[in-house]
Amino acid sequence: MRGSVFFHRLSALTLAVSPILASLGAQAEPAQGIGPGAGITHGIAMYGTPALPEGFAHLPYANPQAPKGGTLRMGETGSFDSLNPWVLAGRPAQGISSYVTESLMLRSYDEPFTLYGLLAESVTTDPERTWVEFTLRPEARFSDGAPVTVEDVIWSYETLGTAGAPRYQNAWGKVAKIEQTGERSLRITFSEQNRELALIMGLRPVLEKAQWQGHDFATETQMIPVGSGPYVIDRVDMGRVITLKRNADWWAKDLPLTQGLQNIDTLRWDYFGDPNAMFEAFKAGDLDLYREGNPVKWARDYTFPAMTEGLVVKEEIPRATPSGIKGLVMNTRKPIFADWRVREALIRAFNFEFINTTLTGGVEPRISSYFGNSPLALQPGPASEKVAALLEPFKAELFPGTVEGYAFPASDGSPSNRRNARAALKLLAEAGWEADAAGVLKNGEGTPFTFEIVLPQGSEAQTIVDIYVEALRPLGIFPTITVVDDAQFQARKNGYDFDMTWFWVATSLSPGNEQYLYWGSQGVTEPGSRNLMGMNSPAAEAMIAAMLDARDTDDFTAAVRALDRVLTAGRYVIPVWFSPVSRVAHTRNLHSPTVVPLYGDWPGVTPDAWWIEAEQ
Repeated sequence: MRGSVFFHRLSALTLAVSPILASLGAQAEPAQGIGPGAGITHGIAMYGTPALPEGFAHLPYANPQAPKGGTLRMGETGSFDSLNPWVLAGRPAQGISSYVTESLMLRSYDEPFTLYGLLAESVTTDPERTWVEFTLRPEARFSDGAPVTVEDVIWSYETLGTAGAPRYQNAWGKVAKIEQTGERSLRITFSEQNRELALIMGLRPVLEKAQWQGHDFATETQMIPVGSGPYVIDRVDMGRVITLKRNADWWAKDLPLTQGLQNIDTLRWDYFGDPNAMFEAFKAGDLDLYREGNPVKWARDYTFPAMTEGLVVKEEIPRATPSGIKGLVMNTRKPIFADWRVREALIRAFNFEFINTTLTGGVEPRISSYFGNSPLALQPGPASEKVAALLEPFKAELFPGTVEGYAFPASDGSPSNRRNARAALKLLAEAGWEADAAGVLKNGEGTPFTFEIVLPQGSEAQTIVDIYVEALRPLGIFPTITVVDDAQFQARKNGYDFDMTWFWVATSLSPGNEQYLYWGSQGVTEPGSRNLMGMNSPAAEAMIAAMLDARDTDDFTAAVRALDRVLTAGRYVIPVWFSPVSRVAHTRNLHSPTVVPLYGDWPGVTPDAWWIEAEQ
């Protein structure tokens, strides 16, 4: 990307983000306009009030002057065999849940967690958020022309809550009652104190009840769904291509909320066996947008003809979101990883500095915690008084370093990593593992220390794992690497059928109920959760509950930082690096928002707020 454009973007982001982050601590008062006597409102925020007033013209990052038209061709690795993205069965195609269906509210990606009315013209709740009520817009329509009714909403929520994926069932378990309260209104009453539920219920997809009559929602994966969203499914080549076309009769096209969004006529996703094949397709002109995860490749490999001729441009889009966690996760359901000392030893054996220099040129910073690179991250050293007080009731069960402070070990950057290797062997010996005369690490029963690392074909982790496995051999550890196709990988991951695997969870500035799906005890046995490590921590669940019950951002931040300490000191994941920017290459006629939102290049922004300008 041209330097002047990059610094313009960086300045725009700094100006847009700084007031939001600086005001987090000042938004301690209850949200206004959502309590008894305050009337209904156009939006709802997790804390404080929505940044945009009623009657706003458009979202800050949307360009109402953006032209409509064109085709955007994007790539995905792997395959798909389902058109039902709301159930656990199958591998769903891209785009359906984001563009074919809609929810009652729409999220703004320029605020930590604020929703504005989409299918719902208004939302109201009580100060304690024990219930939430939505009123539908009278003009809301499905793509087949049928009105979106309260009956559709209630049926969708009940069906998703009972037959949908775990992320829907988890929240539905906290609903005491859902009922129609007027011709266009419904109320949801909650069975427990959980202030985020009012927002979560605004983000559930609304499906057309009539279309699903006579079909088993939990197993039907081939039917083309009817939605009320801006796009309809145009073409499906199962496993290879899905194409969506913008609905010219989209009921919401004139709403202020949607101005400058959904500008592209056709969205197409092509599927490839691995990232290399996808990159070659981009170089050949068969794709219009490509995200580069490797800064070395970003600097080295973008000299192909389309780039040198100016037909393709590069952008670095900054973001102010947490790092998330990415790396190799250890499955504690397996006895070999049950001891924290073993997990710490394997973390120490991972020579991050050497691997990072070798693969990324040392450009990318290491992930330091699950919410690193954000105000929600754990702070170095001992826990603050507020965080320590939250953790105190669980002190006996916490892993070493949770309260005192824990940081992932660093090496001197040399290939040998001797100091950390010695520390790893000492920890393994404490856990009952010693090398025999042949140099093989074994326990007291003579069982070798070995495990299986399962990776999907074309994984970015392959080279990382290859280097790591070589570093484990001097310790007497000889893992096996199993590479499987996308379908097998998803099945094994959903069933927790692995010892170690590649793991990536993106965390946001508004963590909430989804954290139960990520780290909750239900995921220890129930398939399909994100709790791949199999952690069963009452402390983690208590910190999530504290987050959800927080009344101001100080309490919320303390609870997230406490959760971050529990997760990080649990030593479940061997973390790698993250990028504070998204590296996006695209055709020159494709344009991104001039105003960079808080979340940067994020689903809901890309490609929603992008547009195509025809060549002059």
